[in-house]
Amino acid sequence: MSLTVARGEHVAFIGPSGAGKTTLVRILNLTLRPTSGKLRFDGRDVADLSDADLRTTRTRIGTIYQQQNLVGRLRVVHNVLAGNLGRWTATQALASLAMPRAAPAERALAKVGIPEKLWARTDELSGGQQQRVAIARVLVQDPDVILADEPVSSVDPSLATSLVALLRDLSQSVGKTLCMNLHSVDLALTHFPRIVGIRDGRVHFDLAPQKVTGELLGELYAGHSNDERPLAPMSHGTNPYGTACRPLPGFDR
Repeated sequence: MSLTVARGEHVAFIGPSGAGKTTLVRILNLTLRPTSGKLRFDGRDVADLSDADLRTTRTRIGTIYQQQNLVGRLRVVHNVLAGNLGRWTATQALASLAMPRAAPAERALAKVGIPEKLWARTDELSGGQQQRVAIARVLVQDPDVILADEPVSSVDPSLATSLVALLRDLSQSVGKTLCMNLHSVDLALTHFPRIVGIRDGRVHFDLAPQKVTGELLGELYAGHSNDERPLAPMSHGTNPYGTACRPLPGFDR
């Protein structure tokens, strides 16, 4: 796979289950090292970084996961302030558990629309609210790059739309690079200026949304179950699998 993402760019990765999207995110957030080839971050080959430089670089990359990775028994304020863990010492982390400095967490929660949940127990929140807490945690981390791995697959469609728009708008407002894995082709085409289709660990296409055709999507998802095959915008209101669908914004009806 050969891929370059520019500073401040917003990119959506789409493709069937098992295509390699999550593995790609784990390589990009430096959790996995590539077994071959080179990964460069801000012009530096990651393989050449010392352990200290690698830890520092990881603080510049924030990741939002499908399952949020929150500690349910803790208050929301503690989970949000966990965005500081990459730069805190163990002593600072323990001190924050005892006496959290709530102001940064409250500001981040206000940006995601739930400031009133600051002192709530995290496992008492709805799934959508927990995902907003995960987003707030990344805001506190204040990374240069935000990676999101299927961040809305466990919420209902209307909430998924609002969360993707929220992440896009927050990233755009402060010039963050945003890369997101999405199961929903509709969300990807609607909210991102660059769509990368991944199949079998390779880039199948890398295009602006208006150039992603039903034929390309059919090739991308060929051989996969019907529930993975997206409704694709077509000129006559049908997708490549013969099912009627509404055209997406930006496509001719």
